[in-house]
Amino acid sequence: MDAGVAAVVGAAVGTLGGLGGGLVTAMSQGRQQGRQRRFDREHRLEEARRHAYTTCITSTKHVSAAWWRLAARLRVEGSTQEQWRDPAADAHAAWAPFSSAVAGVTVIGPAFVAAAADALRQAMYDLDMAGTAWHEAACEAGVGRLDLFDARYMRAVEAKRAPGSAFQAAARQALRAED
Repeated sequence: MDAGVAAVVGAAVGTLGGLGGGLVTAMSQGRQQGRQRRFDREHRLEEARRHAYTTCITSTKHVSAAWWRLAARLRVEGSTQEQWRDPAADAHAAWAPFSSAVAGVTVIGPAFVAAAADALRQAMYDLDMAGTAWHEAACEAGVGRLDLFDARYMRAVEAKRAPGSAFQAAARQALRAED
């Protein structure tokens, strides 16, 4: 083989080697970028879930606290409708953020957390209805101390505990907080 052909063959081999090496590098970088995109997506999803779950828990506590304040006022002997007005308004106003928070959880999932959030929503709805019925009956009667309504309210308070705990457990599981 003469020197000219050897030079051309050598250049071709070098070029092919360079192209092959470049192709391998590009494929490796593409796989790494894909892994990074998946990692970033999973990280954003986990942060969004953490925020949604925390918002749901916080808003649940706000609804409960608002109803507790109204119940405390209704239980005071001689309390008046005027004294019940602001706590009742607060209790009713707390519902919308809670309902929105649960909707956020059902969208962001996963399905088992969404199901736990829906069960919590139902228990909180029952609490809301018991508190509302008590307040309306008190306004109609002109007195807040109505034992039957108080008892219904307290049953609803007790009934929301298990769904609240179940939601928190589901959230911990989804966030792998116990791994």
